[in-house]
Amino acid sequence: MKGIFKNPLRRWSWLFMGPIVAAFAIGFVWPFIQGIYLSFCKFRLIRDAQFNGVDNYIAAFADETFTHSFWYTALFAIVSLVLINVLAFTVAYLLTQGLKGSNLFRTVFFMPNLIGGIVLGYIWSMIFDGILSRYNTSILLETKYGFWGLIILMCWQQVGYMMIIYIAGLQAVPEDMLEAAKIDGATKSQTLFRVTIPNVMPSITICTFLSLTNGFKLFDQNLALTAGQPFIIQPDGTTIKTTEMLALNIYNTFYGSSSTSPGVAQAKAVIFFILVAGLGLAQLAFTRKREVQQ
Repeated sequence: MKGIFKNPLRRWSWLFMGPIVAAFAIGFVWPFIQGIYLSFCKFRLIRDAQFNGVDNYIAAFADETFTHSFWYTALFAIVSLVLINVLAFTVAYLLTQGLKGSNLFRTVFFMPNLIGGIVLGYIWSMIFDGILSRYNTSILLETKYGFWGLIILMCWQQVGYMMIIYIAGLQAVPEDMLEAAKIDGATKSQTLFRVTIPNVMPSITICTFLSLTNGFKLFDQNLALTAGQPFIIQPDGTTIKTTEMLALNIYNTFYGSSSTSPGVAQAKAVIFFILVAGLGLAQLAFTRKREVQQ
């Protein structure tokens, strides 16, 4: 123990870590614990919360809008994950082949990631409506247009960011392995699939995790681009927003007119957290097993 305190940085490290830990506890841990508690309560204001058991969870699972948004979000997450990673890896691979102006292209591809989601949503809403106006329709009137509009928006924003991660992975591939493959007469495609991609698996792990979780957590772009429209009215009077994703469904439920809405929304949020955390951890475990130890 005496040796630890000989280093003044270690001796006073608690002083610097203290504010960070306190901020994390106040800004994340306490609201998270409180949110779990409120998911078992009926409330409009937190101070008036009344414990009602698992009623909120039963109502959440019985809500057709929640079920629809879950499957819609799952489909969106899968499609966006595949397209974003394929496009990002392809662009990164091309830009590491010694093309002229590659640094300029990297900047251009990365720039959309710097624009806020709400702004992107409104910009692309105007673009899509301008394109679809010749067909006398709008992105808000067709479910398929809303889905692919969100996919295009997400790809346009995320591809550049994932590209940077893939470029870092590609540049870390050992040159001696590439040279050995070339000497052995391997073709470019064989080198790509048997040497390059296995060595880029750490980057694939990171990008897949980010793409998957971002796809499920999408909110601001969904709100700005379609706001869940168009609507389908069920025989029982329930209104299903066909392009509404999970995060937006939770938001709309929380601000619903029913006195139980906040509690049900809180239960949905807990389910949402368990779902995203579970899928993220499963994906990390699956892809990390396939990483090559250099």
